[in-house]
Amino acid sequence: MKFSQTISLHKHQNINWINNLRLITMFAVVVLHTASPLLFRVKGVPINDWLAADIYNAVVRFSVPVFVMITGALLLQREYELKDFLKKRFGRLIPPFIFWSLIYIGYKLYNEEIELSDNIWLNIKLVLQQLQTGSYYHLWYVYLLMGLYLFIPVISKFVRNATEKEILYFLGIWFLTVILSRPYLTMLDPGIDLHNFTGYIGYLVLGYYLAYRPLKFKNIALIAVLVFVLCTLSITLGTYFISLKTKNLNTFFYEPISPFIAILSSSAFLMARFIKVNLNPVVNNIISNIGKYTLGLYLSHALILNFLELNDITYKIFNPVFSIPLVALLTFSLSSLVIFVMSKLPLLKHVAG
Repeated sequence: MKFSQTISLHKHQNINWINNLRLITMFAVVVLHTASPLLFRVKGVPINDWLAADIYNAVVRFSVPVFVMITGALLLQREYELKDFLKKRFGRLIPPFIFWSLIYIGYKLYNEEIELSDNIWLNIKLVLQQLQTGSYYHLWYVYLLMGLYLFIPVISKFVRNATEKEILYFLGIWFLTVILSRPYLTMLDPGIDLHNFTGYIGYLVLGYYLAYRPLKFKNIALIAVLVFVLCTLSITLGTYFISLKTKNLNTFFYEPISPFIAILSSSAFLMARFIKVNLNPVVNNIISNIGKYTLGLYLSHALILNFLELNDITYKIFNPVFSIPLVALLTFSLSSLVIFVMSKLPLLKHVAG
């Protein structure tokens, strides 16, 4: 039996938990980027401060993989007409991406990170190079998303017509490649070309599978919480001891396509699915409205973080245990306000995200 025949149709699915998870994941990204500057300062800061950044980074490292898993859960279960799918997805993605890329190019010019010349063609080339490679550090995710969009019409055909055993077969080989790609384990690599099973494609299929697979065994929410906590501790302590030994930040445990992060992300996803939270209808409405502009929040938050930094509002304002989440919350709130205002302006609503 096809796996798709064992799940409810999309219109009968309660996706409120996915909307909530999307917003939580967006906030996790902001926390990650708020804490990262401190994380990279392995030397020259008190160890307790650095450990705070290490812990926060470990807790929120599920963010990008879960974003991809949400995409898989929402998009892989549908049947598409190729032209309509590409037009809709890229039509919504490209305008805000170009707009914010140009904003960040302008910011880098203002900050003297790049410079214009007297030659207009060299300036055009500079801008095009920035657009080609990403004009700011967080925009790499948009390029990843574009690649996934190109592949979704293909992989969705597979998951909708596959049996559960075939989906698990794909995920099993994908997870094997995740393990074997880690340093110190490449000696176990059998030399078989498995590149077709690598990368973020696995998170797409994993998100689809975990979102709709009937999981009826007891205490699944508790198990997901325990796994999440254990993974967080492993990532935190592993990063601490390796970085302590090498005297530099070692991101071995932070890599998004790695066993620890794959398990962490899966447990976070299942926590969102099975932990029932009854929110006030007003709060649900606010979450739903903000969730519509997740792309805009992602694109804009780095600029807001920089604006706060220029005004000395960073993790340094007081103890990082408290300053990191507070600065992240302020950044998230200001980004939401900016995108909300943009969405109400005729000239900017199409680039709000």
